Amino acid sequence: MASKQLITHTNNSSLNKLTALLTHHSLNSLHSMAYDEYMADRIKHFFDDRHVVYSPKRMFGGLCFMIDDKMCCGLITIKKKGVNVLMARIGEVAYEEAILKEGAMPMDFAGRPMRGYAFVKFEGIDSDDDLEYWLQLCLDFNPLAKSSKKKAPKK
Repeated sequence: MASKQLITHTNNSSLNKLTALLTHHSLNSLHSMAYDEYMADRIKHFFDDRHVVYSPKRMFGGLCFMIDDKMCCGLITIKKKGVNVLMARIGEVAYEEAILKEGAMPMDFAGRPMRGYAFVKFEGIDSDDDLEYWLQLCLDFNPLAKSSKKKAPKK
């Protein structure tokens, strides 16, 4: 009832501003979650089933799965292409064979491929076996991966 009174007592200009503000807020909320929740749940189940200790962390505008304080894998949307991908940290040894799999492509940030990382489109991880293949590569490489240096807190 109060909202009806509010709308009734606002002029069109105020209503338009309110609508624009709400629309802008809603669109920003959609962009704040740039990863697929269903795929995130599948990855969590994979790690949980294997008793892997991990922590999900918002990063790169998506969701990364950290194991031993190192990025193991992640989910993001490549905005230029409008495609959801698994970001797989698999190392250079596994990369040469893995990149030939369906849906795999070089991980490219800022126009240059990152060595030992791959993007995998969802059609390449649609089946449980395919997802397990990629996540196992990530887990196998994780003990060999270097941990990124933590930034010193600002004083």
